[in-house]
Formats: sequence, C-alpha cells, structure tokens
Amino acid sequence: MDNQKNFKPYIPAEKITPELTVTSIIMGILLAVIFGAANAYLGLRVGMTVSASIPAAVIAMGVIRVIMRKNSILESNVVQTIGSAGESLAAGAIFTLPALFLWAAEGTMDKPGLIEITLIALLGGLLGVFFMVPLRNALIVREHGTLPYPEGTACAEVLLAGEKGGSNASTVFAGMGFAALFKFIIDGIKAVPGEISLRVKGYAGEIGTQIYPAVMSVGYICGPRISSYMFSGGVLSWMVLIPLIVLFGSGTILYPGTETIGTMFAEGGASAIWSSYIRYIGAGALAAGGIISLIKSLPLIIRTFRDSIKGMKGGSSLDTSRTAQDISMKIVLIAIAVLTILVWLVPAIPVSLIGAVIVVIFGFFFATVSSRMVGLVGSSNNPVSGMAIATLLIATLILKLTGDSGADGMRSAIAIGSIICIVAAISGDTSQDLKTGYLLGATPKKQQIGEIIGVVAAALAIGGTLYLLDSAWGFGSEELAAPQATLMKMIIEGVMEGNLPWGLVFTGVFIAIVAEIIGIPVLPFAIGIYLPVQLNACIMVGGIIRLVFDKMKKKNEEDKKRIVNDGILFCSGMIAGEGLVGIVLALLAVFGLDKLIDLSEFINLPEPFASISGLVVFGLVILSLLKFSVWKKTKKNK
Repeated sequence: MDNQKNFKPYIPAEKITPELTVTSIIMGILLAVIFGAANAYLGLRVGMTVSASIPAAVIAMGVIRVIMRKNSILESNVVQTIGSAGESLAAGAIFTLPALFLWAAEGTMDKPGLIEITLIALLGGLLGVFFMVPLRNALIVREHGTLPYPEGTACAEVLLAGEKGGSNASTVFAGMGFAALFKFIIDGIKAVPGEISLRVKGYAGEIGTQIYPAVMSVGYICGPRISSYMFSGGVLSWMVLIPLIVLFGSGTILYPGTETIGTMFAEGGASAIWSSYIRYIGAGALAAGGIISLIKSLPLIIRTFRDSIKGMKGGSSLDTSRTAQDISMKIVLIAIAVLTILVWLVPAIPVSLIGAVIVVIFGFFFATVSSRMVGLVGSSNNPVSGMAIATLLIATLILKLTGDSGADGMRSAIAIGSIICIVAAISGDTSQDLKTGYLLGATPKKQQIGEIIGVVAAALAIGGTLYLLDSAWGFGSEELAAPQATLMKMIIEGVMEGNLPWGLVFTGVFIAIVAEIIGIPVLPFAIGIYLPVQLNACIMVGGIIRLVFDKMKKKNEEDKKRIVNDGILFCSGMIAGEGLVGIVLALLAVFGLDKLIDLSEFINLPEPFASISGLVVFGLVILSLLKFSVWKKTKKNK
C-alpha cells in the first residue's frame, strides 16, 4: 500500500496532455490490423505468437515524435494500447477458430461465415476488456509493488526513452523491409527453396532447416532455452520416433493410415509419417502439457481469484483524479449483460443458453486469472492454451450430456472455447497496457476505450484474414500447420465421437509426463514434437544468435543491452514484414496471380546447388540481423 501512496507517474494527474486523438486512433487501428494479421499468420505456422506492444510503441514514438514532431508520450501509449489489442485478439482466435475450417474441409460441417467469425472474436474481445475494468484498481493500483507486469513495464521504459524513439522505430521498419524482401524471394518468385533437408541413406530420420526470417525471429525473441526445448522435441519426433515407426512397422497398416507404413515412407518420406502419426503423438503431448501447466498453476489461480475478488470488494477508489478514472461500473455491468445475451441469442453464434452461462462463468474466472498471472509471470508464460483445453473438455462434456452432440455440439464447443480463449488473451493484454499507462500517468478510461477500438478493428479484420489464409494454403497443411486449433479439434472429436487413435495420443501424453518429471518445460517441448523439425531448427538458429548476443563481452553493459534490444526490435519488424507479405502472397494465390511471379521453372537449380542457394539467402537473413544490432552499434561507436 505504501508503494501505491508514494508512487508518482511520469505525467502528473493534474496535467492534461493529448491521449485519445484522431492521430492515435488511426495509427492504432492500422497497427491492430497489421500486427493482428501478421500474428495470425505466424501463430498458424508455428503455434506461437509474439507481443506487439513494444514494436507498436516504437513505431508510434517514431511517427509522432520524429515525423509529426509532437512531444506526446500518452498519445504514443494509446497507439500501442490499440495496436496490441489486435495481436492479442488474433492469438486467441487462431488457437481455436481454424478448427471450423478443418471440419469443413472434411465435409463434417459448412465453413464458418465471416459474420460468425467476426462476432465470436468481437464478443470475446469486448468481454475480455469489460471483465478487466473492475479488476484494474485491485491488480494495477493496489498491488503496484507486488505485481511487476514485465511486458507492461518494459513498454513504459521504451516510451520513456523518447529521444531514442526515431532510431528504434527505424530498426523496426528496417526489419519489416528486409523480411518482406526475403519472403518475396523465397515464396513469391520462388528463387530459392524455403526449406533445406538432409537425409541419411538407410535411415528414415530427417533433419534440416527452414530459412524464413519470421521463424528465426521467433527463436531470437523467445531465447535459447525455449528454442532448444522446441528443437529437442523436433529431434525426438523426426530422428527417433519416425525411424522407429518405419523400422518396426514397414509392412503394417496402422490407423489412421490407409496403406502400409513402408509404402507411405517410400512415396512421401518422413513428412508422410509425420502427417499420419507424429501429429497425434504431438497432440497428446500438447494436451498433457496444457493440462500440466494448468494443474501446476492451480494454487496460484485459486489464490489469484480469491485475492482479486477481495480487492474488488475493498478496492473501490474514492480518488476522482484523471489517472483514477475507469469506464463507469454501470456501463461495464450493462455491457457484460448485453454481450452475454448476444452470445446466446445471435443466430450466427452457435451457442445455447447453457453455453452462454459457461462463457460468463469461465470467462470472468479466466479473465481474473489471466490478468493477475501476466502480472507475475508475463504474457508469454500465461497458460492460455491450457485454459482453453480445460474449457473445451468441460464444455464438450456438458454439451454431450445435455444432448447437444454431433456436428452442432462440436461447433458450439469450439465457439465457447474461442470466446474464452480470446477473453483470456485480451484481458491479459489489457492489464499489461493499463500497467504501462499507470506508470506513465495515462487516463485509464481512455486506454480502456482504446482497447475496445482495437478489439473492434481486429475483429473486423480477423475473419477475412482466416478466409484468405485458408483459401491460399488450407489449415493443417505444411504451410499452415495450425497446431493449437488442430489440437482443440482433436479434443472435441475425442469427447464427442471417441474416434481418436488413442494409442498414439497416449504415447504423446506419457512423453510429456516424462519431460515434466525430468524438468523440461512441457509446452515448448510438445510444440517441437508436433511441428516439422525444419521449422524447429530455424527457430533454434535464432535462439543460438540470441545466446551469442547474451554471452558477448562488452566493456559497457549498456551497449550489450542495446544490442540485444535492437535485435528484438529488428526481429519484431521481421515478423510483421513477413506476415504482411504472406497475406499479400495469399491474396495473389486466391486470385490465381501467384503463377505470374513464380520463377522456379526458369531457375530450377539441381541439388545440391538449390540447397546452397537457400543457405546463402539464410546467411543474408542472419547478416541483416547483425547489421541492425551488433554492427549498428559498432559503427556508431567508431
């Protein structure tokens, strides 16, 4: 409480500066759509998303301070508040909604309509914001000295470093430009292969790497530990499990395969075995990892919920200053009631009254949990997928017991799971943004309105993004594995129909349990088992580069910190740049124009020259990262 009383924000409460302006709203909406689309593409490829708060903040600082020559830190804060909402909504949506497209591809049900996707995303996002509003005083203000909110604090530090905003923003834009160029070379004109693989004669294992900037950037941002866990999972599945399946089962037809394993391997290589068998083992490991993370978090979850409710009861602030103004509680309660009724009654959303009740109960519970947990462990460690898995298991069981089964029941279960997943993601993001605003002296009410604007903008864009990506490549394909959504689909089918290859699933479950026993973080390891080893290896390269940066010896510790941070900003830009070009290429593919720029037939390098050319381009990707981190600082110091 002393921390709360003695705390003074950067902008005093009595000082009024521009915040929710036309400039900040337009910039924020653009970044919400851009980072939302880019993160949707990234998450569907690798099963992980990255925070957009810091890159959005530096872009805002660069534009507002350098280009527009305005000294308005709170305006920049609103830009990142709106922009990061798009990324969080995309993260919640892509973990679940693509399951509807996967069922449509199998002929189980019709494709979801754009209105259905938009409304699910919109209602989930708005509920996430409104559930968080009454928690702000309890979590952000009263526990200022207890809950660090790492991403929110880091974002405030970036915004406070105002004089460096132009330089930081240029680093993000440079990353976007370089990644766009490399992506266009690899997947646009197809001058080089996007994946390089190495096979040993007489052994069914396969190793290799992709050469995509965004995938490598994920490894750099996540760091060497998480990258190594993912790579270890990939090595286990592609260098151990696939060779064993081929070795012992070459003459066997094993469900869900329809021909002998030997024939499958001869025709499709290790990828065919991965597609038919390893993905189920990975799904089992992922499900177990999500449940394990939830179980481990249960004491914290229960304490969190209890403390937050206590804080709300005794935390109504009589402070009427600008920095204590929230959206009116009357408006919040009316909004939650209206949104709940809409979840139940809107025909486009396949949720019954029971489903709407599940949404409210689980939604408020997980919003409370998510908002507090990100304050303790950060957004990247928030077990959103574990919450979604728990919700889906319970919701699917309730729906089945109440007679809502079959295709309708499955559609209803995924809609409920999607809303809860989005609620958890958005409430966590909102609390981080409100922490940033608390440190800077922002008006909470204006930030909360900014979150609503970001949610609306991203919700309107996410349906089109999902349709575009599905039309171009299809979910569940090598280009867009959609691991989390595939897992959610398997869980619902397993409960409703009992048609999973349980032997493979339980193999993954017990691999996850062994990993937990020996102290390996299960979720990144399980994602590594599920995804192709070439993708994991590319992530590992980024992790190794980050390790080298972290270990490098510098006379000035500040120089070392700047190098690492510049690398994070450049990689954030590369993720956004590649994601945007991925969307553009998807558009070209949908309209049949992708063949016009495809030069692969004319270039058509034989092996090993094709692989060498790919490695050269990958080397240039790495050099571009060095240029805007290590060498940028070296050049400046000369």
